[in-house]
Amino acid sequence: MSRRQSAPRLEFEAAAIYEYPEHLRPWLEALPKQPGVYFFHGESEAMPLYIGKSVNIRSRVLSHLRTPDEATMLRQSRRITWTQTAGELGALLLEARLIKEQQPLFNKRLRRNRQLCSLQLNAGKPQVVYAREVDFSHTPNLYGLFAHRRAALQTLQTIADEQRLCYGVLGLEPVSRGRACFRSALKRCAGACCGKESLEDHEARLKQALAALSVTCWPWEGAVALKETSTELTHYHIINNWLWLGAVESLTDAAALLRTPAGFDQDGYKILCKLLLSGDYEIIALNGQAAT
Repeated sequence: MSRRQSAPRLEFEAAAIYEYPEHLRPWLEALPKQPGVYFFHGESEAMPLYIGKSVNIRSRVLSHLRTPDEATMLRQSRRITWTQTAGELGALLLEARLIKEQQPLFNKRLRRNRQLCSLQLNAGKPQVVYAREVDFSHTPNLYGLFAHRRAALQTLQTIADEQRLCYGVLGLEPVSRGRACFRSALKRCAGACCGKESLEDHEARLKQALAALSVTCWPWEGAVALKETSTELTHYHIINNWLWLGAVESLTDAAALLRTPAGFDQDGYKILCKLLLSGDYEIIALNGQAAT
């Protein structure tokens, strides 16, 4: 039997022999009904088997224990611990960081992407630029965050096909100056390559199509604190260049976090960008001026 066939069979067998994990009952009584991150631990003291997050830790952990598909993880688990947060945002941020740092066996692996790239418009022509070479937090005219160059170029090609943009003008294929490209003859290019469409109009249509992918520059001069409050906790999330540096209970404790180098973080950007700009949270600029 091939590997492709054996994986579903293993999952089926695990579910078929599922038994409620009675050995984990001693860890359930103290589970809070509050937001936070929880951990299923195996024999290793250092590396958890699984890390999750929820707005209600107790409810979410109990749902794991009733899930036959997770029988393998539950049989290997020996204890359950948790870290309470002030709200859902703190749980999201902490979970994302810990999964990348600890790489638990039963989590989808999140790794720091050294090939992270974006499309940058330069004189109307897009080019692929990399986060390791360009500061994505402060560089304008960036569009999209991609795992690698191929994904960026595939997105650009899809936009060109949808908008009848010219592959040659976009740099996706060579084209002779003043001559129509092959796609123009097929009515798949509006003719920026041969003068049927002006380069200005071509660029305007490209920008309009890319607008939904625009990467927002970090809008503050330095780090900020986002205040998150629940009935039990108040946390200040210290953030710089879309990177979550950590959470503190008092701003007087932020100094140590601010010493951390703050390079662009893709996961932090995806979680934080809309929230920071939504106006739903109190934002405090740590240069001494209130941010709006």
